[in-house]
Formats: sequence, structure tokens, C-alpha cells
Amino acid sequence: MITNRTFTMIKPDAVEAGHTGAIIKMIEEAGFRIVAMKKTKMSSERAGQFYEVHSERPFYASLCEYMSSGAIVPMILEKENAVADFRKLIGATNPANAEEGTIRKLYAKSIEANAIHGSDSDENAQIEGNFFFSRTEQF
Repeated sequence: MITNRTFTMIKPDAVEAGHTGAIIKMIEEAGFRIVAMKKTKMSSERAGQFYEVHSERPFYASLCEYMSSGAIVPMILEKENAVADFRKLIGATNPANAEEGTIRKLYAKSIEANAIHGSDSDENAQIEGNFFFSRTEQF
């Protein structure tokens, strides 16, 4: 199922560092339309639910702790070829390997504190977007 929507969330490190506005500007300048957006904070339990797919991985506990450590800005974005185009905009998970000009190259601190999440498939974009936003919150 190919859609024109993807999900992202600006992570606690980037929100705390004051990069939210600059990141949103980059997203909009890349042609994405924001369908839904809010600033919120996940509990450790809620972070555990979101990252359930990684529950058997050794980094799961620290990921949940980190993602519940501060404010986040989840968003649903719309654009043709949204998932692939957004993955290109954010850059590699490891900011040391990210291309120049990508969000992670500019704003990430480390592999874990990498500034932003981006869905890796159309299916996950829908699941992740619906995790944070009801249908009435998606414009």
C-alpha cells in the first residue's frame, strides 16, 4: 500500500536544544504539508508501547528512557512519495554517516539522540501516525 503520508517525531534532544522551528522549516521547505502536529511528552510506558517492535533488542530500555525524558513533537506529513523522500531528508540513523544538509547531520548528537524519527514504510507510517493522532486530529 503506497500512501502520500509519513510519520515523524522530533526527539527530546532536538526539542531541548531549541531546533524544533528549524527542523519544521526544513520539512516544509522540502515540500511536505503538515497534516497533524503537537508537542507532548511520552511516559516510559507509552514509549515502550511505541517501540514494542524493538522490545527484544539490547537498546530497548535506554531508548524508552530517552524518548520519555522530555518533550517530543510528533507529526503526520503529506507529500507524493512521502516515506522515501522524508527518509532522504532526515539522513542516516548515525549522524556521522548522514549526508551534508540532512536533518540528522545538522542537529543530531548521536545514533540514539539523532534528532528525529522517520517511518520506514507506508504501513508503519500509518500505524505510527495513528498511535499519536486520532482521525479528527488529521487535517
